[in-house]
Amino acid sequence: MRRALLPTLCALAGALFLLHPASALAGPAWRSWDAGLREAATSGRPVLVDVYTDWCGWCRRMDRDVYARADVQDYLTRKFVVVKLDAESDAAVRYEGRAHTSRSLAERFGVTSYPTTLFLSAKGAPLGSVPGYSPPRDFLLLLRFIGDGHAARGEKYEDFLRVAEASKARPRR
Repeated sequence: MRRALLPTLCALAGALFLLHPASALAGPAWRSWDAGLREAATSGRPVLVDVYTDWCGWCRRMDRDVYARADVQDYLTRKFVVVKLDAESDAAVRYEGRAHTSRSLAERFGVTSYPTTLFLSAKGAPLGSVPGYSPPRDFLLLLRFIGDGHAARGEKYEDFLRVAEASKARPRR
């Protein structure tokens, strides 16, 4: 009985790996600051910047619970260029024609808590920032607000949420 069970378990584990490869669990394809802004300029997609620190537990939770989700990764891949920025790093980056460190750039954007999610236009102009951890459902709504152009059209986030909640409550036909 045990010998028959072992091949079955191995086959099941292999099938699960194929359905959920390690790359899917790792999160989106993060870019460096400079590479991400160059890609955004050529693709016309807005930029999502995850500002983090190595010691931040909520940053790790955001990676594990939000960025690792297939629905979040799919939306980010289609609509955004994604960048990781270590707020305590002295790595050299460029913004608006000037040299910065990752640390000074985080300060330039007013980041004082971690994680903080920054949204930039494809040209690098700030669109907004969201400090702290966001649960997956809330985060996806925020992504849709920016990624589907609601913010660019001048809609208020509260109005967007009201419409999103109302459409969710309507019965499907």
